[in-house]
Amino acid sequence: MDTYSQIIIDAVEKLRKSVVKIEQFEIKAGRETVTGTGTGFLFSSDGYLFTNSHVIKKAKNLRAMLYDGNVHHATLIGEDRFTDLAILQIDAIDYTPAILGDSDKLKIGQLAIAIGNPLGFQHTVTSGVISALGRTLAGESGFQMDSMIQTDASLNPGNSGGPLINAEGEVIGVNTATIRGAQGLCFAISINTAKSVANQLIRYGKVKRAYIGASLQQIGLVPKLRTIHHLKNQQALFVTQTENNGPAEKGGLLSGDIIYAFNDKVVETSDQLFKLLTEDKVGQFQYISVLRNNQKKELRVTPAER
Repeated sequence: MDTYSQIIIDAVEKLRKSVVKIEQFEIKAGRETVTGTGTGFLFSSDGYLFTNSHVIKKAKNLRAMLYDGNVHHATLIGEDRFTDLAILQIDAIDYTPAILGDSDKLKIGQLAIAIGNPLGFQHTVTSGVISALGRTLAGESGFQMDSMIQTDASLNPGNSGGPLINAEGEVIGVNTATIRGAQGLCFAISINTAKSVANQLIRYGKVKRAYIGASLQQIGLVPKLRTIHHLKNQQALFVTQTENNGPAEKGGLLSGDIIYAFNDKVVETSDQLFKLLTEDKVGQFQYISVLRNNQKKELRVTPAER
């Protein structure tokens, strides 16, 4: 067996018992009709699992099928359309919870493996590499989703909500979207964002947050730039676009700016910025430090409620 294949086999083996097929169904006139399918994965010993919000959209009944064929009723704990995440709970006991990794440590070019149920084919495995980090993407709900991982690991309808994993079998993202008509452009919600969202959904049933209205991309900072400006950052956030009349635009943030700090705290990833944009920041001006034309600038931006 070649080394590359063995790495994928070992990684998938660590996770396969946590991946489930999710079905939404209706019962009319005594007949059952499946109205939608997707993927999810169990991440706790008490039956909590991740999936996408669009997978369970308008569902009247939900169930989850485990790797061994056992089917369990699934209860919706909460969903967040802004990140396209949902948390379900089942009463299963014979499974192994997924190990959640750290998406802040990801590098462009590293191995990425997707597991899901595309077009009804259960436990399908595809592999590729991480193509980009910290992308902003419009989700199926129409909302802009931040902290997205771009990969060329093939995704198809039915993969939504499944895990994107690394070579160690740790979940690094929740698969969510592809670009229609394109090949090799697939996206996952970073697991650090997903963990933050899950914590609030389990506690409150919803997510409270602030936002600034900017599309971002995670980039590396060249050593010369870091030295000139005495920056601690290895990475920063490149502003690709600002929302028309949004908080960022009103505060003077421009396309092409590079965000390196928020309230004097170093920001290297979209996940870090996401965590700092807590509910208490709504309506209160915040300091955002940027590089613009190789010059440092400090802007005052007032986040709005998402």
